[in-house]
Amino acid sequence: MVPNMAEWDQKELFPVDVMRKAAQLGFGGVYIQTDVGGSGLSRLDTSVIFEALATGCTSTTAYISIHNMCAWMIDSFGNEEQRHKFCPPLCTMEKFASYCLTEPGSGSDAASLLTSAKKQGDHYILNGSKAFISGAGESDIYVVMCRTGGPGPKGISCIVVEKGTPGLSFGKKEKKVSGCWTGNNSGYETLPPASPTPALFQKTGLHTC
Repeated sequence: MVPNMAEWDQKELFPVDVMRKAAQLGFGGVYIQTDVGGSGLSRLDTSVIFEALATGCTSTTAYISIHNMCAWMIDSFGNEEQRHKFCPPLCTMEKFASYCLTEPGSGSDAASLLTSAKKQGDHYILNGSKAFISGAGESDIYVVMCRTGGPGPKGISCIVVEKGTPGLSFGKKEKKVSGCWTGNNSGYETLPPASPTPALFQKTGLHTC
């Protein structure tokens, strides 16, 4: 990564092939369970791996760490159908994932987020915007924090939205401090007004769609 780091940053390139080579070494699902293709390592092992990768390219490593976090959330809180659907292609990095928490008006203050999801039949009506999402527009899977309950953190759930879902759109790229592009960041992400619900994590407090 070292010879290409500056070019990737300046040209805002998303190095898919390089990250998939990293996945061949087990870095696409470092602390994901082995039954869905993960490496099954510890968080300490993961820290050592990411520390080493960061010497090659901090931005690419930051995105890989976010991708791993998304895969871990699905692996840890999804049901068996969700785990076996989403985790294998995430571990090989056939598909990429983004974590969607920050909003235009709430920063990373999860307790005050406004994006909402309301159950309607076998669908959730998902409305809201997200900002500064690493990998936005490039990733295939978006792990979205949204409000399904009352105010405060206990009313927040987690919904998985797949790329191509009707209503999902992305804003313009935001220019970041050099070395901090962490993928193809979009300023805003308009969430789909209706999305099917095979993936709503947990009953309350955290969910997937």
